Amino acid sequence: MKTIKSTLLLILALFLATNFSNAQKFYQVHQDNVKPSKLWEYEKIAKEFNDACVEHNLQTSWLCATMDDMRYLYVTPIENFADLDKRPFADMAKAMGDKFGELFERFDKCYDSHGDYIIVLDEELTYMPDGISQSQEGQDYRNYYFIHYKPKNGKKIREGMKAVKEMFASKGSKNYYRIYRTGFGNMDSYYMVATSSKDAIDAATKEKANSELLGPDRFETFKKVMDYASKMEEMTGEIRRDLSYSPKTE
Repeated sequence: MKTIKSTLLLILALFLATNFSNAQKFYQVHQDNVKPSKLWEYEKIAKEFNDACVEHNLQTSWLCATMDDMRYLYVTPIENFADLDKRPFADMAKAMGDKFGELFERFDKCYDSHGDYIIVLDEELTYMPDGISQSQEGQDYRNYYFIHYKPKNGKKIREGMKAVKEMFASKGSKNYYRIYRTGFGNMDSYYMVATSSKDAIDAATKEKANSELLGPDRFETFKKVMDYASKMEEMTGEIRRDLSYSPKTE
């Protein structure tokens, strides 16, 4: 057990040294996989919890995103691993007493699995020439593309992602996207491409215009990614402003 613990600490130290030094943005994600039968109950509890955070002026923040497979993601920016040791809910739990624990007992009945992990906003691969931002005003609809790959193909698939970005830039594409990659706590390796739109119609309109702009040669560039992908997934979702939170500012 001591050897395993020492190995894990070494892995954490190496991850810290090689990743947090790269001027990328890191986020802690809490993911709830909500059961269909408990969706409306979960929504009710989540809004109660958000109201309690506002009432107690909780000193942390998160952006809530949902996916159409009933994943609820609460995304909090972090500076380093020391942030993971913070206990932002401690004062709120003390003030609420038993009510705090009761809220989470009700949450637990709404899903069979949930957990935390880290993702990285990969600025080098992201295509947002006007400035990188997680959310854009009036564009809360999301298309998510998960590109899974084997670790042995990590270098090749990254080269392919760079080629795609270069193609978008050379054509002056207006179909901007952000690239997130898996970090500590993920057992699988993947890139997630996120695009923002007003709604499903706006997303489809942008995609059609972009395909026409890039032309048929785009397939040869996309192939540089696809050749090394082990699995592809597409998901839609939205940013939930009503379940997102940030503390009051003076």
